[in-house]
Amino acid sequence: MYIHLGEQITVHDHDVIGIFDLENTTIGPDTRGLLNRLEQQKRVVNITNEMPKSFVLCKDGKLGEIAYVSPISAATLRKRAVKLF
Repeated sequence: MYIHLGEQITVHDHDVIGIFDLENTTIGPDTRGLLNRLEQQKRVVNITNEMPKSFVLCKDGKLGEIAYVSPISAATLRKRAVKLF
């Protein structure tokens, strides 16, 4: 099944590693470091022109991880993911 992240972006539920609240998780140095590393590798996809609320970390084949920055809250994205099971 697929999870709609906002705009016209969907990801396969098996590829999702985690769904994170952007405001709360970027405080920690580990998460901030992960996002910085992915951004340097051009592996962060900002899918909104609105205020971002969450990011979804996904597997991306042999390339590793990719982060999608979404205007949809982490709670709403989690609910969408849970409805799939």
